Amino acid sequence: MLVVLPYLFMELYFSLAVGEQIGFLWTVIWILGSFMLGMGLIQNAHKSLITNMKLATLGKLNAKSFHDASTSYFIGAILLIIPGVFSDFLGVMALFYTLFLQLGGTISLLKDKSNIKKTTKQGDDDVIDVEIIEHDPYRNTKP
Repeated sequence: MLVVLPYLFMELYFSLAVGEQIGFLWTVIWILGSFMLGMGLIQNAHKSLITNMKLATLGKLNAKSFHDASTSYFIGAILLIIPGVFSDFLGVMALFYTLFLQLGGTISLLKDKSNIKKTTKQGDDDVIDVEIIEHDPYRNTKP
């Protein structure tokens, strides 16, 4: 409830402000246009998912980026379907984030990369190969 109430106030404020600036007819056209755009994106979601899978198999998207790109695509499409200026803005931002990830972009949350611990890959030298042979004195090996 703490997130929904401020969102509703922001949506109402921006929708009224933009509606006052562009007029009633253009506001209705905006709402219908963003709705149709969102529905078109939802109907073509399978194509975006296939594109993301191809990029993942080519190594251009890792698992996290694949998840983020697919999720932000769906969230962006749903936000465009919801009428309102603020939700349309958030939807377009989510779609830009999807495009950013598909083009190979990453957002690094680490500001200082000197704190990253360097790990060395352990090779086969650390593996001990053992074969266990059981000897059963009661088992007759001759037929």
